[in-house]
Amino acid sequence: MLGEYRIEGRGASDIAASIERGVGSGDLRPGQPLPPMRELAASLGVNPNTVAAAYRTLRDRGVIETAGRKGSRVRERPASTARGSLTIDAPPGVRQISEGNPDAALLPPLHGAFAAAARRHDVRPVLYGQDAVDPQLARLARAGLDADGVPEGPVAVTSGSLDAIERVLHAHLRPGDAVAVEDPGWGSLLDLVPALGLRPVPVAVDDDGPRPEGVERALGRGARALIVTDRAQNPTGAVVSASRAGELRDVLGRYPRTLLVEDDHGHAIVDEPLHPLAGVTDHWVLVRSVAKAYGPDLRLAVLTGDRVTLDRVQGRQRLGPGWVSRLTQRAVVELWTSGAVDPSAVAAAYTDRRDALLRALAERGVDARGRSGMNVWVPVADETGAVARLLHCGWAVAPGARFRISSPPGVRLTVSGLTAGDICALADAVALAAGPVPPRSYG
Repeated sequence: MLGEYRIEGRGASDIAASIERGVGSGDLRPGQPLPPMRELAASLGVNPNTVAAAYRTLRDRGVIETAGRKGSRVRERPASTARGSLTIDAPPGVRQISEGNPDAALLPPLHGAFAAAARRHDVRPVLYGQDAVDPQLARLARAGLDADGVPEGPVAVTSGSLDAIERVLHAHLRPGDAVAVEDPGWGSLLDLVPALGLRPVPVAVDDDGPRPEGVERALGRGARALIVTDRAQNPTGAVVSASRAGELRDVLGRYPRTLLVEDDHGHAIVDEPLHPLAGVTDHWVLVRSVAKAYGPDLRLAVLTGDRVTLDRVQGRQRLGPGWVSRLTQRAVVELWTSGAVDPSAVAAAYTDRRDALLRALAERGVDARGRSGMNVWVPVADETGAVARLLHCGWAVAPGARFRISSPPGVRLTVSGLTAGDICALADAVALAAGPVPPRSYG
């Protein structure tokens, strides 16, 4: 069953580590069945309960899955194999538009903000026991949330959006719980959910966000949480419209115990209004990162939500890193208050590039989506073939497998590095690579 690979160990942790090493090395392949617990226990000379504990640990880590009488097997995408590893290397002469990075030319210089923050630190250094959140950052963040109609709640700071979402899920859920996620959706999130031992339940997405019938179905079947991207959804560019927000709030109103997590991915880089869903359920959070507008290496996101959830997140944070560097927080305050970024100009730059590419693709008969943000999603009949053909034409794009659970194949194009002179050449290459146009649906 396992070929040449031998599972070893006497204790549950050793057995789990042995299996995880096999998955990491590729000796145990995705989808490969594992020995029945009693059979493996006999071969190792241990109690079956020891193997059961090892398998339970691996399920909680998102490495294996159990399908009742069919036994246990390596997950098709183990948590130890991140979707980000599905990279497309760009050889010399090939344009890299697969990585989802912002345009570096639109990011502000950071030296002045950090110098000002350092001067403040020299006068009044941050020491143990002080507030985890810079008071001015909290006021500015809360004012922006208020302006966008986000319900009242305390403000916390984490090391980016994914860190915030992980902390929120951990605060409320337990291994085995189901989480409704967008499909296609953010690849890192689709990795995180099973890595926490949670079960992702895919919900189809259209231009207006998650489809209400899919959300209703997922929650009706027991999903305990729903994660929604409000704007600039990655990879499709979807935006939760006012009408869709009303429909989703109606659904959530029937399931008030649902944990709602909103990721405002497009904050400060899109000109579409925010239509928050927050406030309908007992527990909710809304997360905003500075990565896309101010720089990914700042590693800072602010979040608000109900007090119980924020208390749990901050309490657990105190037992780990303690706080996000107040020096970084103060630098972000300097960036916000100095007008270092003009959100309208950034949004216009990405909109111009994205819309130009969408028009060029439409003229060539290629169906594509990209209502907001810096990405365009192109459904294709043969994902692997499309990626290979585009690479041959000089363009490295992101394979849709990074972002999909059960939705149809596609490729993601990031427009942030494109110039006006790139549009026609890229559209020609996509038209050549895309093949027959599939139905106009994400899933």
